[in-house]
Amino acid sequence: MNGADERVHYRACNLCEAMCGIEVRVQGGAIAAIRGDAADPLSRGHVCPKAVALKDIHSDPDRLRRPLRRKGGDWEEIGWEEAFDLVAERIRELQARHGRDALAVYLGNPTVHNYGNLTHGPAFLRLLKTHNRYSATSVDQLPHQLVALWMYGHQFLLPIPDLDRTQFFLVLGANPMASNGSLMTVPDFPGRLAALKARGGKMIVIDPRRSETARVADEHHFIRPGTDAALLLALLKVIFDEGLAQPGRLAEFSDGLETVRAALAAFTPQRAARATGIAAETIVRLARELAAAERAAVYGRVGLSTQRFGTLCQWAIQLLNLVTGNLDRAGGTRVTQPAVDLIGARLVGPGHYGRWKSRVRGLPEFAGELPVAALAEEIETPGAGQVRALLTVAGNPVLSTPNGPRLERALGRLAFMVSIDFYLNETTRHAHVILPPTSALEHDHYDLIFHALAVRNTARYSPALFAKPAGAKHDWEILYELGRRLTEDRRVRARLRLRPDQLIDIALQHGPYGALRKMPQAAVVAKVVAQAAVARLAPRLAELPDRLLGAARKFLPRASAAPALSIAALKAHPHGVDLGPLQPAFPQRLWTKNKRIRCAVPELLAELPRAERELLDAPEADGQLRLIGRRHVRSNNSWMHNSERLVKGKPRHQLLMHPEDLAARGIADGARVQLSSRTGSVEVEVRASEEMMRGVVSLPHGYGHHRPGTRLRVAKAHAGASINDVTDEAWLDTLSGNAALNGVPVRVEAA
Repeated sequence: MNGADERVHYRACNLCEAMCGIEVRVQGGAIAAIRGDAADPLSRGHVCPKAVALKDIHSDPDRLRRPLRRKGGDWEEIGWEEAFDLVAERIRELQARHGRDALAVYLGNPTVHNYGNLTHGPAFLRLLKTHNRYSATSVDQLPHQLVALWMYGHQFLLPIPDLDRTQFFLVLGANPMASNGSLMTVPDFPGRLAALKARGGKMIVIDPRRSETARVADEHHFIRPGTDAALLLALLKVIFDEGLAQPGRLAEFSDGLETVRAALAAFTPQRAARATGIAAETIVRLARELAAAERAAVYGRVGLSTQRFGTLCQWAIQLLNLVTGNLDRAGGTRVTQPAVDLIGARLVGPGHYGRWKSRVRGLPEFAGELPVAALAEEIETPGAGQVRALLTVAGNPVLSTPNGPRLERALGRLAFMVSIDFYLNETTRHAHVILPPTSALEHDHYDLIFHALAVRNTARYSPALFAKPAGAKHDWEILYELGRRLTEDRRVRARLRLRPDQLIDIALQHGPYGALRKMPQAAVVAKVVAQAAVARLAPRLAELPDRLLGAARKFLPRASAAPALSIAALKAHPHGVDLGPLQPAFPQRLWTKNKRIRCAVPELLAELPRAERELLDAPEADGQLRLIGRRHVRSNNSWMHNSERLVKGKPRHQLLMHPEDLAARGIADGARVQLSSRTGSVEVEVRASEEMMRGVVSLPHGYGHHRPGTRLRVAKAHAGASINDVTDEAWLDTLSGNAALNGVPVRVEAA
């Protein structure tokens, strides 16, 4: 391809957390090829099959490009002004009549992959003043954030495995070979694992399925779903009991370790073995190896968070890394120092817990959000505060939250629903108005969240590949137009009017690698005030420059090879900028009032007796099958199934089940079966697989595209069954309210 009109564009793929650098070749106004960018300092040329789907989504004939209004069972296109006026009028009317909480908001996972939503969403949500806010957080990583708040003082102080330097990597409930990391942005995990092994390291995987990651591990151990807390606490007890705890310098600013030690008396390896199915001698050996490893990291992800003791699991992981001296250590786990420092610049608050509770079940809020498992009942249950209207942003909770059929029925009862989404999917088909934003290639991008979760500090800005089509709106423009109609507050309007790149440029220049770091303090203050005036943010930023600059200068020094960062500097480095490996940050970055780590969190200590009763005292095997999910590298939740090139090939939607479990029920491999739980049942094809632990079945997340009324032609042909048609909205992690999507009791019968 050497046509005169060919151009090469470098950007980050923003379809998953890996944010791989890609090279996009455009010819004749169309994408000719997408491949990995070898010069990207984080992904180093790696790219997964999802990247090519950027082209498919951009050109997808099913993608909506104009606002839609539902009229009975049909849809009609309407103009933007009419759509904005209609939505604002209905929201104002319903909140005026029934109160602010009559409106609920649900934010889907793609929200954090789009920096326009991240820069403008918080201000927009604040002006709605509703307590009924929900997101994908409570079907995913809520226990991580809650533990970070309780132990370190801030919900986003999330220690990340320093994978490029570790020697001993213990992985639970995670499959980075398929995901390229999650709450651990790690593109090219296969290459990094090969490097780990080449330097003499090892990886051990604990999982009820011999996953893609387990297959390449040095060791894999099956574990009964939902019992990981028993294993982790037993590992911790062995380390304490055998005098192997060596927190090192962290001991100087860690409180409560002796209290924790005393509270673990019940969690012996023998009792944990009975609960988990992992032999007691194996538990003891793993504890000793972890404690003896020179550089080790324990990592637990969505499989742990989405179980009934998810918060206990994440607490135990933090404690294991701490007591072995691997927290805030090279090759252990460290918090990042991103170029846009969400924490240091106070762009994200520390979070809070239990300031209010859900109306029906009394579930606690976290950081202003309620657990999404409560949404259906809040719509269905009459009374003051009943949800009567819903705004969804880039989300498909009918397929991605527990007991999807119940939520689906509840959505049909809403007085009004609006969706900011470019697909007519299983959720948005219930909306009265759909407002479609531009595609990922039609707007610029900066990964605010995933740079803050990466195994190496880097920065990369991605300009738009294609110009915004005439008559189209970016997501932040949609939020601005709605906000302008819903508030008279000039400060909120000014904030929403700014472009995302303007906000990010200010944050970059004030960040730990920013252009303003080298300037004298007085000059910085003057420049910030001038920027703030231009940006119409003077009321906020004029008060902050010294605080922002002080936070920036306190931590990581700028890497010598890195330019002073700004949007302009990043544009001049289209492959991204390497800011160096993870650096020590504790106790400076701790947000607790006394700058100390809280180990003996009262809420978590109080949860231990329940864990003892339900895990250690439970029957060894109750004869009931337990359901877990899974993911594939060619998929991402529920929104990547409308790309033919991704879904083609061998079917991946089957229920996996051990051959002996099939034989015990007289079911043949490949048969149609009925998978049932308390909440309902689905019919699906079953496949015999020895990669499954006995007594465990696995169904992938994100399928179930058989619902009528959607415009997803490719997805319908690969419909499968939704795992969340049989998960249980009453099956929760008690502390956080996070959905327990793993370990759900189920039955399998011939269909």
